[in-house]
Amino acid sequence: MAAVQALYQMDISGVPINIVIDEFSDFRITENNVDQEFFEDVLRGVIQFQDTIDQDIAGHLAKKWTMKRLDMTLRAIMRAGCYEISRRPDIPALVIIDEYVSIAADFFEQSEPAFVNGALDRYAKKIRAAEFGLVGSPEAGS
Repeated sequence: MAAVQALYQMDISGVPINIVIDEFSDFRITENNVDQEFFEDVLRGVIQFQDTIDQDIAGHLAKKWTMKRLDMTLRAIMRAGCYEISRRPDIPALVIIDEYVSIAADFFEQSEPAFVNGALDRYAKKIRAAEFGLVGSPEAGS
């Protein structure tokens, strides 16, 4: 949740990552028992791989939708989820998907949690096909 909030803050305000990390470290992380190392990894990872992540997300949007058209909170959720799926193999994909669907449900009441679920599920099956037993199946593109 903290990483999503920080990504949102960076997106809306343009504040640099180090300032956001310092602010969250000083005022929010200790109050909410957030893992500082994990928080920073997600933020720095999203920033480092943002172009690739955004292309991957855009590939799962309907034809008339673009990244800029997504709600900023939804964009932050998707970026963080895609980063974890692609760069944190130590966390099972289904756990990542469940966490980000839950975060989406904290912010949205309509179709957004289902969108997050569907998009992250498709992305995870593409990136981690073996984890879903899809290696060598038509779904894995072989």
